[in-house]
Amino acid sequence: MIVLITGVTRGLGRAMVDEFVRRKHTVLGCGRSKKGIEQLRKQIGPPHDFAVVDVAVDGEVKAWAGRLLEAYGPPDLVLNNAGVINKNARLWEVPEEEFSQVIDVNLKGIANVIRHFVPEMVKRKHGVIVNFSSGWGRATDAEVAPYCATKWGIEGLTQAFSQELPSGMAAVALNPGIINTDMLQSCFGGSASGYPSPAEWAKSAVPFLLKLGPADNGKQVTAPH
Repeated sequence: MIVLITGVTRGLGRAMVDEFVRRKHTVLGCGRSKKGIEQLRKQIGPPHDFAVVDVAVDGEVKAWAGRLLEAYGPPDLVLNNAGVINKNARLWEVPEEEFSQVIDVNLKGIANVIRHFVPEMVKRKHGVIVNFSSGWGRATDAEVAPYCATKWGIEGLTQAFSQELPSGMAAVALNPGIINTDMLQSCFGGSASGYPSPAEWAKSAVPFLLKLGPADNGKQVTAPH
């Protein structure tokens, strides 16, 4: 299976890379960190492919998609995992630039990936697109309003998008659960250590993701722990 993953240089994305590779699937990944991508290339060689791409920049995604589609064909599973969160602050205290970055990466990034990869998947009427949401895409909390806005947006975007796909395909919104990532530490501080690590999470989440299919189209799903 060809698995496309955004945000592969840390957190859940990095852990998923290792687990999919271990299971003998071909991983095509991107991230914004040049250092992180270089490390992945050294540790995991061909047929896997890792590139420096900012999903918030449509032109970068278009070029990346063009190269990968020509070399590998359409992916079987797309995992729109890349995401950022604002620093804890009341909404009126969040700087405009920071608010825009959360919107651009979390929402526009998903749209950019869909725009440039999904048409070829639709031609085959095959493939699953998983848009990473959050518990904060189904509930809210103080001081993370920009992040909540994007994750609630992902839930709506995914349900509408799922209605546009042909039979044989699926789009789902995934709540990965609470995992001890850098992002969680920025919100929870030291208490984040009480939650599973990304590697622990991936061991149960990856088999779950591999089982998703057309029958799951439009569903709001939560990864098992």
